[in-house]
Amino acid sequence: MATKKIKTIVKLNLPAAVATPAPPVGPALGQHGIAIMEFIKAYNERTQKLKGQIIPAVITIFEDRTFSFVTKLPPVAALIKKALNLTLGAKTPSRETVGKLTKSQITQIATEKLPDLNTDNLEAAQKIVAGTARSMGVEVETLK
Repeated sequence: MATKKIKTIVKLNLPAAVATPAPPVGPALGQHGIAIMEFIKAYNERTQKLKGQIIPAVITIFEDRTFSFVTKLPPVAALIKKALNLTLGAKTPSRETVGKLTKSQITQIATEKLPDLNTDNLEAAQKIVAGTARSMGVEVETLK
């Protein structure tokens, strides 16, 4: 069995269960000649249970214009906003704070997001979450 030759990989952050062929999906996939509606239907079906969240998709497009895709967990920033019931981060993160994350919340978010991060170490994942929170203007309880 010969493996298919990969043409490109496209990464998109899309709303779960309600993606449409409008930008960014249409232009990103249309230029590679794949069936946009086929992707939209498959993505919406796969993310039905996560409606209301932004779910990243990594789409592998092959030379023969077929595709496969993998869905990831919501971005860390979205998980932080959900944990603190925020709609937006701070406009000026260095001067303004919009909330405070506790150690337990940081650990919970890091544990949930660990499979998608480029580390297997929980402490490193907690530092990633804390750094993202600080860049959003969220005060972080010290980890040690």
